[in-house]
Amino acid sequence: MIPAARESAASAKGLLESARRSVALLLIVVRSDARRPASWIALVAAAAAAVTLPGIADAMVVARAWTDSAFKQRLLANGSAAIAELGLDMGETRLQVVENTDGVQNVVVCTLCSCYPRALLGLPPDWYRSKRYRSRVVVEPRKVLSELGLVVPDDVAVRVHDSLADLRYLVLPRRPAGTE
Repeated sequence: MIPAARESAASAKGLLESARRSVALLLIVVRSDARRPASWIALVAAAAAAVTLPGIADAMVVARAWTDSAFKQRLLANGSAAIAELGLDMGETRLQVVENTDGVQNVVVCTLCSCYPRALLGLPPDWYRSKRYRSRVVVEPRKVLSELGLVVPDDVAVRVHDSLADLRYLVLPRRPAGTE
């Protein structure tokens, strides 16, 4: 890379990192006060989407679902429409949201090609794209989850959801105790 291009790329990378830090700080403020109006949450979600922050857009969706029961119901009924309320767009791909509960642990896989909701989560981790994960999680999901650090009790059902070219899944995790 020529020096001028290297400097330009470094400058752009620095600006993106600065934007990411700013949005992350704003998210901390918004998340710390559930009484913030929905417009604040929508604003932060739009900002996160604008700077393509993996893990931030989905965190805003989850935080909103945890603090707004009406939004949660809309999210579970029609994920694509609900995230559009936050300024997020899945394009032509449909988003189906499934909820973890005391009795159900959900896990997502794409057995064919590693489809992933990049608009919300950014790039998929290497293990998600691996043929080994894609083939094993369907057959032995408890064992695979355990290997990834999540031991699912025997009395909890494990549901495996297979993404398709036009369908992506997002798991809504249980809200941690003490965060109400």
